[in-house]
Amino acid sequence: MDIVEVRRAQESISWEVQRYDGWYNNLLHHSHGSVGARLLRLLPANYADGVYQALQEPRVPNARRLSQAVAWGPSGLPSSRNTTVLAVFFGFHVLLDIMETEKPGCPAEFLNIYIPPGDTVFDPAGTGDVVLPFQRSCWAAGTGQSPNNPREQTNGMTGWLDGSSIYGPSHSWSDALRSFLGGQLASGPSSSLPRQTDGRVPMWKALDPSTGQGGLQGIYDLGSAWGNENPFLQAESIAWFRYHNHLATALAQKHPAWSDEDLFQHTRKRVIATFQSIVLYEWLPTLLGTRVPEYRGYQQHLDPSLSPEFVAAAGQFLATMVPPGVYKRDTKCRFQNVSVSGGSFPAVRLCNSYWSRESPALQQAEDVDNLLLGMSSQVAEREDNIVVEDLQDYWYGPLRYSRTDYVASWLQRGRDLGLPTYNQVRQHFGLKPLQNWSNLAPHLEPQVLQKVAALYANNVAELEMLPGGMLEAEGSLFSTIILEQFVRLRDGDRFWFENTKNGLFTEEEIREIRNTTFHSVLTSVTSAKSTDLQPHVFVWRQGDPCPQPQQLTAQHLASCTPMMVLDYFAGSGAGFGIIIVVLCCLPLVTLFVAWVVAALRKRDFKKLQGKQSTSVHREVSGKATHAMEWHGTKTDNSPVYIQLQDDKVLKVLDSRGSVLRSINLKAHQKVEVILSNNKGNKALLLKSPKEYDLVLLFNEEAERSIFVGKLGDYLKESRFDLHLYEMKEQSLMKRAVTQRQRKQILETFFRHLFAQVLEIDRSDAGELRFESSQKAKESLTCELSRAEFAEALGLKDHSMFVDSMFSLADKDGNGYISFREFLDILVVFMKGSPEEKSKVMFRMYDIDENGFLSKEEFLRMLRSFIEISNNCLSREQAEQVTESMFRASGFQDRDELTWENFHYMLRDHDSELRLTQLCVKGQWTRALGHPRSCKAGGNGQHPIGSSQILAHQSPHLSFSTGASAFALCMTCLGQFRAFPCVPEVFKQNLHNSASFIKKKEPKGTISEEKKDPNLDAVSHYIEQEGQELRKRPGRKANQYQMHLYTEAQRRRYERNRVQQKIQEFKRFVENYRRHIICVILFSAITTGVFAERAYYYAFASPSTGIAQTTFVGIIISRGSAASISFMYSYILLTMCRNLITVLRETFLNHYIPFDAAVDFHRWIAMAALIFSVLHTAGHIVNVYIFSVTPLSVLSCLFSNVFTDDGSQLPQKYYWWFFQTVPGMTGVLLLVVLAVMYVFATHHFRHVSFQGFWITHHLYVLLYILVIIHGSYALIQQPRFYIYFIIPALIYSADKLHSLSRKKVEISVVKAELLPSGVTHLQFQRPQDFDYKSGQWVRIACVALGTSEYHPFTLTSAPHDDTLSLHIRAVGPWTTRLRELYSPKNLALLGTLPKLYLDGPFGEGHQEWNKFEVSVLVGGGIGVTPFASILKDLVFKSSINSKLLCKKIYFIWVTRTQWQFEWLTDIIREVEESDKNNLVSVHIYITQLAEKFDLRTTMLYICERHFQKVLNKSLFTGLRSITHFGRPPFIPFFSSLQEVHPEVQKIGVFSCGPPGMTKSVEQACRQMNKKDQTYFAHHYENF
Repeated sequence: MDIVEVRRAQESISWEVQRYDGWYNNLLHHSHGSVGARLLRLLPANYADGVYQALQEPRVPNARRLSQAVAWGPSGLPSSRNTTVLAVFFGFHVLLDIMETEKPGCPAEFLNIYIPPGDTVFDPAGTGDVVLPFQRSCWAAGTGQSPNNPREQTNGMTGWLDGSSIYGPSHSWSDALRSFLGGQLASGPSSSLPRQTDGRVPMWKALDPSTGQGGLQGIYDLGSAWGNENPFLQAESIAWFRYHNHLATALAQKHPAWSDEDLFQHTRKRVIATFQSIVLYEWLPTLLGTRVPEYRGYQQHLDPSLSPEFVAAAGQFLATMVPPGVYKRDTKCRFQNVSVSGGSFPAVRLCNSYWSRESPALQQAEDVDNLLLGMSSQVAEREDNIVVEDLQDYWYGPLRYSRTDYVASWLQRGRDLGLPTYNQVRQHFGLKPLQNWSNLAPHLEPQVLQKVAALYANNVAELEMLPGGMLEAEGSLFSTIILEQFVRLRDGDRFWFENTKNGLFTEEEIREIRNTTFHSVLTSVTSAKSTDLQPHVFVWRQGDPCPQPQQLTAQHLASCTPMMVLDYFAGSGAGFGIIIVVLCCLPLVTLFVAWVVAALRKRDFKKLQGKQSTSVHREVSGKATHAMEWHGTKTDNSPVYIQLQDDKVLKVLDSRGSVLRSINLKAHQKVEVILSNNKGNKALLLKSPKEYDLVLLFNEEAERSIFVGKLGDYLKESRFDLHLYEMKEQSLMKRAVTQRQRKQILETFFRHLFAQVLEIDRSDAGELRFESSQKAKESLTCELSRAEFAEALGLKDHSMFVDSMFSLADKDGNGYISFREFLDILVVFMKGSPEEKSKVMFRMYDIDENGFLSKEEFLRMLRSFIEISNNCLSREQAEQVTESMFRASGFQDRDELTWENFHYMLRDHDSELRLTQLCVKGQWTRALGHPRSCKAGGNGQHPIGSSQILAHQSPHLSFSTGASAFALCMTCLGQFRAFPCVPEVFKQNLHNSASFIKKKEPKGTISEEKKDPNLDAVSHYIEQEGQELRKRPGRKANQYQMHLYTEAQRRRYERNRVQQKIQEFKRFVENYRRHIICVILFSAITTGVFAERAYYYAFASPSTGIAQTTFVGIIISRGSAASISFMYSYILLTMCRNLITVLRETFLNHYIPFDAAVDFHRWIAMAALIFSVLHTAGHIVNVYIFSVTPLSVLSCLFSNVFTDDGSQLPQKYYWWFFQTVPGMTGVLLLVVLAVMYVFATHHFRHVSFQGFWITHHLYVLLYILVIIHGSYALIQQPRFYIYFIIPALIYSADKLHSLSRKKVEISVVKAELLPSGVTHLQFQRPQDFDYKSGQWVRIACVALGTSEYHPFTLTSAPHDDTLSLHIRAVGPWTTRLRELYSPKNLALLGTLPKLYLDGPFGEGHQEWNKFEVSVLVGGGIGVTPFASILKDLVFKSSINSKLLCKKIYFIWVTRTQWQFEWLTDIIREVEESDKNNLVSVHIYITQLAEKFDLRTTMLYICERHFQKVLNKSLFTGLRSITHFGRPPFIPFFSSLQEVHPEVQKIGVFSCGPPGMTKSVEQACRQMNKKDQTYFAHHYENF
């Protein structure tokens, strides 16, 4: 049906319809004259390099200077041929029909016009900084490569006189102009005017230079994009629009049966023929004053293409004839004034009419008539070198400048086209070349030629074609070029109307067309009659109708608006800055959100812990009074409850009923209460003379009055006096002694106390200044309460030890310890003999003061010592120790001991007692923390505090750090040579710090070697003690028999610091060579892809010009994008847990550190984050540059997004961010990354694992956004898939494998709640579940209402039939899991909730069996992997399995031995099963006090005795060695080198808190500095 309609539509068309785009006009050379065809060079290109670089200064003159020298002159000189202005603008219309060479080329290249300083128009201020941009025109791809292939420009229109300016250069353009009704072109509201453009037709829409206005208003849809350049050119185009519709109407009346297509094509054919006839036979002879040669038929071999010489000559030739303004008249010869803002003027000013959106010349249809009639009566400017200022100074400007120089622009265009010199062109056209300057223009004033000659250095041969042609007397060169071009156009056109062989017209029709003049056209399309116009409208002769009033000059017209410089970024700075700030604040916003989530999780967790807590808080009595306690000006108030007890004690409780403070009123003779009498009378101060005061704030005065009443009644019943005072609230608070002030008083108290005991200079003790003597006196006369005394000892005030010690020290029994009382007891412990110390202890526990110590009192003493270990011994164990010690001393038959008996019992421990002291804790460290003369090692350099020395010299001791701990033992003073008065016994303390193991050496070896300063020393008595502890009955001595030693001698291994650093580096490389290689390789690939993309866009990218536009931004953004694509793709491989577990058992594990997959994942993530930031920064630079880059350049960079329509205004910054797919996805990616990275940090991962779990699953959205982000192909074609496909497939397969396991429910066989918040789960072992000791799994429990998986190390051994986990409740999920498996909850459920299991997964701890000697270090719950390893080792040893591992040292660091009771059972099982002495266990209890504290000394004595009697530890019940404090890793590892000299590499495996693993790592690095046994460290943190 459609085919039939098409045939009907064209049934009257019997000729070949000419194509709109000019193709196939020449059947031999199809592209001749087509849109985009190359210009035809008549002469070789004249480029600076012979290829494409245009001639510039200094080889040719400055374009602006040359323009002023050549074209400047007065306007108002009439045409010598009386050519009308109508002919001039008709000529511009003809040029629009055959050429479009001004459209900028891609990539954008500029031949900017540098304005001389002081230019009166463009640089009146004389800055010398004005540069008018000039963009080079389009050129043919593939040209400009070599001198044999120089750049050739292209023509954007058809090169034929085919009515392209009427119908458009393409079929689609023509269709857009048609109405498809009656064969007519579409009109607007008025049938006499074309339709205003709606953006579908790519009309040129440059800004109005006089107003800066742009947009679609006032722009008509015409055949040529430049048809709206000015109203005069518009009028010419509208005349032909009307003529087409006029003929179509006539044909429709004549042939009513014709279809729209028939009518349109017949009309088009006739209009084109008429246009051709008028151009060649009417307009051209008039313009040139030369007769056109007769037509001799179509010449197929003639190339009609436009030449660059014609392109430049035609436009410049017409420019000299353009007037400064144009008249308007009606048919009655009435010339109309034009009203503008500046007044009324006789004509329309040209300079204010370029691209006018509201032109006064074209307000309605009749304005077109008036303009056409006015131009027909107006005589043009003379055909000379002068160009009016409207063109030379006020031509519409390019890019940001509203004005430019038309002549200078065309001079630059000639250089852009590579035009030959003036003489070369003359010779080519058979004209005589110029010999001297005087022959060029004898009609001009000599000054003009002199200026031009000076600019060309008086070299005629260098004179360019354009200035030479303009200066000619008769314009012979331009005339010759123009005539030659039009003749070629005619003779080479197969569709020329006179060509009888093309079947277009008959001879009669041809004659009719030849007789049709432009006069006929105008009378047909305007209201003018034939007599209203002269017969030949292109010339006005004397006697023709309607002569012009006068020849127009610039003085008759409105002034030209001056040049404006547009700021594309104007008004955008604030918004752009805000967006950058918002993008930068995304992490901060995410941090805030994460903080809120963390706070909520903490709150929920605390609620959960409250539910879990088994302790029952005492409820606040209903008799308690509620108030707010004031703590000081810089401390928040806290809610409290005040209770008045019957035992004359006032208690301060918190909201849970816990006692915060007790005020004993027994010691008070009177009670002082001060009330405030202002600010609502709400404050109350209760003075407590020997303690800090109590300040209460009530809600209202009535509440305070009730409390005062209750207090008065209470005191009256207790027979105390109540003294009430009143003062202002501010004075009341100043008088109050706050807790902070009390601490300051106590600090001074202890400073002077220590100064007297240790005989330290008073200034070093911190004596107060004279003006503060009152405070000093107050400090020294103060007395310690029981609570303050307990706090000083670091114990609770109800402790038995505190009770005994306080009772002993409080000689006067007033319930407080004075300065003198404390000093007396302190001297005994600091300077007393062993006898004196034992006597003090005897008196402390002789409760009934009968001079004897009963077994019950001895037992009380022992239990007061073990309070510091959370009562780790039961009463039965303590009784057993007591009986054993009585029996060992021969007192088994006695029920009481005298002091002599007691001292005899401690006979073997004089050395311990000599070093025994009383360790005091508090806020008074500054008393001796910074002695002026103290230097480390006594060398006079680097002063350090006592805490630092202790930490360095005694890592075994558990000293508190910072300003909150101070050991009275003052072991640091042994290092201070500036204090000779310090007793030697205190200096010896430094050598009694730690215990570690060593192989027995030949006698005399130690004394011959120098002490290693890196190792700690221990005392002789510890050596003896350790030897005795290790002589266990029934144990065979072997080559690994250990004992303790005092000093480590290492002189033969000493090296200077440089050698140590070199050795450390060698060992580091040896240990991490696989990591280093992988990191280097991955970094090299990342750098390579970055460099490749950066180089590509900087130097080798397609010719879009983006590198020239934003060089730094593009290489950063594209290079980082490539790196991100690579890193975000291959980071998936680090999460392929199943694949990693399999591969780590292959040979690849020798080359790739699979155990470091998580660390590598973090490293890649951080590197990718850095590149993401770089990518964002690069694009921020790009967005700014693109926001200030004109549209002509952007259309080159983004040809699929932008079309150059002349408007030049770029899109605003927000368009790039929020209205493009890459922009929106980029912002979303930043949001996703910020959320993922913030919640993945250690802190938030620890606080809210669920938040981490959920946000990290945003990686799916991340990859989707990345794919979309790159798929838009704004700058380049998508490349992400190149990197992504392979890792994505591998990861998907690994994920599917995990999902297949995750869906299988695992039944829990056993669940029990162990102490310290540990939940023990034992569950079925899935079929074919093979694992190795030290591996881990991930579990989920749907019963908890979440599907998140958490990793835990298996504590079962591979040979066990079931799997087991020990999970410590430290977070919300593990706490809820513990609650789920609690007996109470299980009773409700009736069954054990099932689990989902994923794993097993490999990690470094499973490598323990690949070393001959392995050291396992577990801290806290980090011992779980070693439980599996120990059981596995013993099992394999029991079945005589072949093992590479010959010895394992297990170091268990725990706060208390009961913290992980379940591990004690495992160690006990290992000890019982370890027949080959493979495992050596060392337990370090860190909660116990320092070794030479009084209490700890007694515990050591008890522990030693317990080991002797029962061959097991008093604290753990194990044969394993128990230490007090923290493990000394450096001495321990050092002794291992001596014990196992034949072992080249020892494996160290640690798991626990980061602080512990860091200490192990530092120790390994320290040992690896020596050229000895190498320690390979593998660790996991929790």
